[in-house]
Amino acid sequence: MNRVYNFSAGPSMLPLEVLESAKADLLAYGDTGMSVMEMSHRSAAFEPIIANAEASFRKLMNIPDNYKVLFLQGGASTQFAAVPLNLMKTGKADYILSGQFSTKAYKEAQKYGDVAAAASSKEENFSRVPSVTRDTFRADADYVHMCFNNTIYGTKFGYIPDTGDIPLVADMSSCIISEPVDVSKFGVIYAGAQKNMAPAGLTVVIVREDLLGNARPETPAMLDYKLMADNDSMYNTPPCWPIYVAGLVFDWILSIGGLEEMKRRNEKKAALLYDYLDSQDYYVAPVAKDSRSMMNVTFITGVEELDKKFPKEAEKAGLMNLKGHRSVGGMRASIYNAMPYEGVEALVTFMKDFAEKNPK
Repeated sequence: MNRVYNFSAGPSMLPLEVLESAKADLLAYGDTGMSVMEMSHRSAAFEPIIANAEASFRKLMNIPDNYKVLFLQGGASTQFAAVPLNLMKTGKADYILSGQFSTKAYKEAQKYGDVAAAASSKEENFSRVPSVTRDTFRADADYVHMCFNNTIYGTKFGYIPDTGDIPLVADMSSCIISEPVDVSKFGVIYAGAQKNMAPAGLTVVIVREDLLGNARPETPAMLDYKLMADNDSMYNTPPCWPIYVAGLVFDWILSIGGLEEMKRRNEKKAALLYDYLDSQDYYVAPVAKDSRSMMNVTFITGVEELDKKFPKEAEKAGLMNLKGHRSVGGMRASIYNAMPYEGVEALVTFMKDFAEKNPK
């Protein structure tokens, strides 16, 4: 196999061990004589697949019993509407704006009630996450929404905001299962699977049970958390193949030592890249040190022509998808769970070589 190092922000790399397992089951799963992609979601063969995926996920994230796990569709962006439709009681919600996706969620929620931007780092070009305290939020807000890791800008909250009795909702699409997190601190956690969990097509929602059953009358059935929970995520046909792969990913992480080991590996990879960035002046890392993401590392040369040349030359070296998001420019290395340490080593080696061959 001639596999490359894929630094895409998503869909992203999957663990090789998981791909090999999926490959072995691709044509026929067990003794069923059919692929998971072909079997009925209500069949006796699929029932243990989704049940085991949920059980492994619960064990991996240490999810309390009073939380439901939903395997849904529509991407994390669909949750921008689902959250206010399910959680707004008084019609008020507060949002922390730390990047593009939290801003999109904020704008979507404004369709449904009195939605305030409680804090924002927009004026700093989202180069750091906002600092908030309990007093930042309105006492009568139904929930507070945040995006825990900002894929485009390469920032991450180094703390869990204190919202008191107000439910905290977190979009964790680009950092879920990268390190331990105290689920009990949140009312809702949601995440698109295509960065750390599975192929695109699956969205996972973790919701505290007391927040179920409050959906507005106009809420579409497919966005009603309680309806989905009551039907064990099978109100309609779920994304069967991504759920199967997600289960393999959860089991793989458990087999290597769980989220503590995953965090150790991710910190080691991120430190290698950030330490190099901090040791020289050819590349600039624009993110404040106290807000740096372990998953998405952004950097620039400061010369537009070189920033355009870098990802093209990197591809020739087998380092793919290093071009920064169009709204930010520069470069972005997404080093999710499945990116091996050797991939980051190869990137740093290339960065040094590129700097030598392309003086400013």
